Amino acid sequence: MSDPLSDSIRRETPTGSSRISVPEIARRLEVGRLAVYAMLEQGIMPGIRLGRRWIITRHAFEQWERTCGMRPGAGLPSQPEVTVLN
Repeated sequence: MSDPLSDSIRRETPTGSSRISVPEIARRLEVGRLAVYAMLEQGIMPGIRLGRRWIITRHAFEQWERTCGMRPGAGLPSQPEVTVLN
């Protein structure tokens, strides 16, 4: 059976955490912390504000990072690079 205290400690460790910190995001994007806060404030990056604190889930950030922040269906319509003639 698991111990609630050790479970909460395990959740808070950086490698197994379901959340990602602002300093870690700043390192991954190679920008300053203030730039990350600005992106959160402007809604560019997914996050929830609780008082003065921002909560960013690792899953939401990694999905945002993979898609460069683009929502599905956003942007220019894709055009084929090659047209095949029969």
